[in-house]
Amino acid sequence: MEHKKDEQEQQLTFSVEGMTCASCVRIVERQLKKIEGISYVSVNLATEKALIISQQPIDEGFIREKISETGYTYREDAPTEDLLLKRFAAAKHNLILALSATVPIMILMIGHMAGIMIPGFHYLELISGAFVLALPGRSVVRGAYIAVTHRHTNMDTLVTIGAVVAWLTVPLLLFGMPIASFGALSSMLITFHLAGRYIESRLKYRASTDIRALLSAQSSSANLIISTEGAAPEVRQVSIDTVKKDALVLIRTGERIPLDGEVVEGTGFVDASMVTGEPVPAAAAAGDQMIGGTVLVQGSLTIRVTHTGEDTFLSRMIKLVEQAQSSQVPIQALADQVTKVFIPIVFSIAILTALLWGLFYQQLLPYLSAMAEILPWISLEGGAFSTALSVAISILVIACPCALGLATPMALVAGSGAAAKRGMIIKDGEAIQLAKDIDIILLDKTGTITEGKPSLTYTNLTDAQLAALAAIEAYSIHPLAASIREYAEGRSLRIPEVTKPEEISGVGVSGIVDGRTYHAGRPEHIDAKMEQYMSQGATVIEVTIDQVPAGFAAISDPVKEDSHRAIRQLIDAGIRPVMVTGDQQKTADAAAALVGITEVHASLHPEQKLDIVRSYQKKGHVVAMVGDGINDAASLKAADVGIALGTGSDLSIDSAGIIIVSGALSKLYETIMLSKKTFRTIRQNLFWAFVYNLIALPVAAAALLHPAMAEIAMTFSSINVILNSMRIRSFDPTASAGKHNDTEGERS
Repeated sequence: MEHKKDEQEQQLTFSVEGMTCASCVRIVERQLKKIEGISYVSVNLATEKALIISQQPIDEGFIREKISETGYTYREDAPTEDLLLKRFAAAKHNLILALSATVPIMILMIGHMAGIMIPGFHYLELISGAFVLALPGRSVVRGAYIAVTHRHTNMDTLVTIGAVVAWLTVPLLLFGMPIASFGALSSMLITFHLAGRYIESRLKYRASTDIRALLSAQSSSANLIISTEGAAPEVRQVSIDTVKKDALVLIRTGERIPLDGEVVEGTGFVDASMVTGEPVPAAAAAGDQMIGGTVLVQGSLTIRVTHTGEDTFLSRMIKLVEQAQSSQVPIQALADQVTKVFIPIVFSIAILTALLWGLFYQQLLPYLSAMAEILPWISLEGGAFSTALSVAISILVIACPCALGLATPMALVAGSGAAAKRGMIIKDGEAIQLAKDIDIILLDKTGTITEGKPSLTYTNLTDAQLAALAAIEAYSIHPLAASIREYAEGRSLRIPEVTKPEEISGVGVSGIVDGRTYHAGRPEHIDAKMEQYMSQGATVIEVTIDQVPAGFAAISDPVKEDSHRAIRQLIDAGIRPVMVTGDQQKTADAAAALVGITEVHASLHPEQKLDIVRSYQKKGHVVAMVGDGINDAASLKAADVGIALGTGSDLSIDSAGIIIVSGALSKLYETIMLSKKTFRTIRQNLFWAFVYNLIALPVAAAALLHPAMAEIAMTFSSINVILNSMRIRSFDPTASAGKHNDTEGERS
């Protein structure tokens, strides 16, 4: 299962350069797991990203040293777009260079196999193979050398051994040994390998465009408003690195909002689709919170900066996506176990099969002759040694576990990127695997099903009592508190000082005002007037003074426009929605009826929400919890899948496995469907990667594959995994809304 980080642990995300296959990943992970204090390690081959969690302070220098010992390179940041493009250019150059030597020798080889005598053909094979190994293929040879000198093997090792052995057949033949020449195969193996590497890198680059799009949404400059005494304010364009919290920034029509902030002046319409996935621009006015990276499509705004640097919402979301792409899905453990022993087994099979062909060649010759009549690439000229050598090379090449190593990482990259594009952040791989089995989804009410923008609609408190209530509510982070303060400020009430303020989650807030103890929380003394408002869906807050009831405030919080549709989609998908809220029963029932929820648990403390999560889990249900407040944090963490709304508290976001940036409840269905699609793709990738090797190895061992064909098949297998993963990016999770059924999720 996925490791869940607790508050005492430290984590570090970085990049590892030079890895080429699942074996490389395993070597790096094994080396890092040896470090004392490290409790979790995950390395993603597709993104080159690594994530470690440690119970002790992390020494980056020591981590760098340990990775260097494996032969690979530690980098603090992920490869930049410029670096990726440079790699593509180098890969393209090497491929063209290799093709320039390989294509002519392939043409000559076909003629030679057809019986055309070409003078000096074997010398041309020798030169061509040496050229390709030494120049365009030197990165492959270097990768193999690094692996061998660090006492492990990887994909480059298998290809290089196959190419070198094939090349050595030429000088052996020239020195008089009775052996078939595989010299042309040497350059062909390296060239096909370089072609596959180039195609893979291009496809990986395309698959990660969604996360790069998020990165591109980050502005590099801001229009800073500078005010000096006795002079008019001046607007100066500066780097966002120099902008501090509380600074004023001007945004004009068409400009990107550089940092998170609150609108203090102006109006406009903001396109937040890049961050939230919502296509329709939203109105913005004074008091509204703005997310950095969104675009002002109309109007002019002045915002006061609230977050800078890595604390901005977009920076945090990008970091979470990158961590998700570095995480593991539990099903990957099976692939890891296979790759752990795969290459040593392949070497053993290659050697054993070659020995068997060498020893029993005469007995197998009738079979081989029959196959040669069907398959033109099978040659009988070389005898036992040549056949044994050809079989060994084919096994070494075709058994490269490239597809197996890419099966999960590529699907994670595509799935998490597609989710981010739609305004959904999947923080860890375990959430993807578990989301497909969700059958109970618990939903908080305030800020989840409702707008979370409540307003005070009635109170029987005196102005002095209301002012005292507003004073103690200033120390509360509950969404309802702000509405009380805004109401009091709107009536221009003088807000008194508070001593000994205290908020108990799920109970209420209290404090001493003018020597008297005020407490605001759920009603204990319900009268007819309270019941009237509660039956209308309003939340009633009772105020006591020195433990004596003084009155109440009724606060209305409208249901989100998409809540009813979201609940309908979940029910149609076979998922049972349940409301869990701290609100009064009548208030909760009224809101539940509006959206179509029939099962309601109300008047709950945070620990009671947690008990409900666990009670469903004990009955065998896979439980998702959706919330946005600090009182939901424990339940979010305990649920099989915690889903937080990006409009909620930082603690709820940190406690969840999935974040819906916009807070739109209709994104729940999209999140679950996209998670199902991603996991289904992982299973497909793993299945075909396993099947490929199960079929390919016996075929190669039976001497039915030419080594060049083995290299092509291996490359095609990897490309097939990547292309299948990229299908996630075009998947529309809303297409099946309303017609979903349980069997649909199992279809490919």
